[in-house]
Amino acid sequence: MATRTLLPCTLALSALVVALAMTVTGGGTLADRSPLWWWYALDAGLFAAALVLLRRVPGRRVAPLVLAGSVAVAAVGLLAPPRTSDDAYRYVWDGRVQAAGISPYAHAPDDPALVRLRDEALFPATDGCTGWDERRTASGDCTRINRPAVHTIYPPVAQVWFLAVHPFGGGVRGVQAGGALLAVATTGVLLAIGRGSRRAALWGWCPGITVWAVNDAHIDTLGALLAAAGLGCAARLHVAHRRAGAGAGAGAGAGTVVGAGAAGVLLGASVATKLLPALALPGALSGALSRRPTRSDLAVLGAALGAFAAAYAPHVAVSGPAVLGYLPGYLREEGYEQGRLDRFGLLRLVLPDGWAPWAAGLVAAAVVLWVLRRGDPRRPWRGALLVTGTALLLVAPAYPWYGLLVVALVALDGAWEWLAVPAAGQVLYLVGGEVAQQVAYGAALACVLLVPVLRGPARSPQGGTAPWSTRDAPGAERPVVRGRR
Repeated sequence: MATRTLLPCTLALSALVVALAMTVTGGGTLADRSPLWWWYALDAGLFAAALVLLRRVPGRRVAPLVLAGSVAVAAVGLLAPPRTSDDAYRYVWDGRVQAAGISPYAHAPDDPALVRLRDEALFPATDGCTGWDERRTASGDCTRINRPAVHTIYPPVAQVWFLAVHPFGGGVRGVQAGGALLAVATTGVLLAIGRGSRRAALWGWCPGITVWAVNDAHIDTLGALLAAAGLGCAARLHVAHRRAGAGAGAGAGAGTVVGAGAAGVLLGASVATKLLPALALPGALSGALSRRPTRSDLAVLGAALGAFAAAYAPHVAVSGPAVLGYLPGYLREEGYEQGRLDRFGLLRLVLPDGWAPWAAGLVAAAVVLWVLRRGDPRRPWRGALLVTGTALLLVAPAYPWYGLLVVALVALDGAWEWLAVPAAGQVLYLVGGEVAQQVAYGAALACVLLVPVLRGPARSPQGGTAPWSTRDAPGAERPVVRGRR
């Protein structure tokens, strides 16, 4: 019986891994995007099939299968250099600069002061500079580093990671290997939080892990890992705090504050990795405004802010305002500036351009307030997913890897319909343009709104079992946290 339930899922997973391997070795690049459509569609179909078949696998076999699949899905991303993003080359450069004892915020890559750090891998001199990931510097040199004339945009914890992977080859392969390690580690954290939950496969087997987290090696993976771990700590705190409040003693109360501090530090570090995980912080404070704020609530918030400030403090002392790097220029370039908006596509369908950013802010603030008042502290990832997913729908970014945090939160909560948000980013990334932005994110919004309606009342926003696992096989996981508020 076990073989009949395990074998179909294993075959579907194997087919997915083979398709992903072919995607990254011959499935197109940004210079030749048409093959990517077919490969991405095939990958998505096999991913869905493997997930459906996983629901038939006995619970005791789920965790090993999910973890093994995660290793395979991550590993195939290492089969080729980056094919759809050149960000990894900037990571390599920033790590190299730090290894030389220089602040990454002090110089742009094409600064003559750093010529001695150049090599053929990042500054090719003999290939004619015709690759999709190559461009000329102001002085006419060829480089694979994007935006070589501007300072780095990446926050301090990301810089620590770039330095950490530098000794492993000092090139893009080392960064990709680091991405694979982070991806599998995230699967492990999700399995630990969910006590072997099959929902972890929503992250571990996701085709985006191969493409965005490993082959393109985006640092967002580290942010997602830290945020997931922080939210897992926050979930456990809810039970610990109730026990302390019920008379478990002062030691238990002190223990919950320490645990809250750990959750806050992890969340603050995630924000100091890529800023975007700041959207997950309200989830860690779910329901805080509907009850008397506890010491744990204050400890989570204080530790998060403190960790973020501590990460930046040494760089501010050395480089001052230069720690902002290219962030202001990036926001202008990406169309967040009044007068030349390229984002907020859905809002701009119904509002004048000048109103769109303000409307987005109001909607986001309303969602945050709802989570703080009505969110479930037993499942802080649910509020984090609602805030993060809503923000991405409102802004409609053109980079699908921004959705890696959404994928991790979906793997905690089980609300698979939110995977439509990073999928919309992938469509926009390949096509570009305002029409594609509105169509792709409009379809994602429809998915997010309609799927819960079709699913029925089995899962309310305030609680209940995550929808993807309501019919898990016998022996499936129990919820991480029990009890009622």
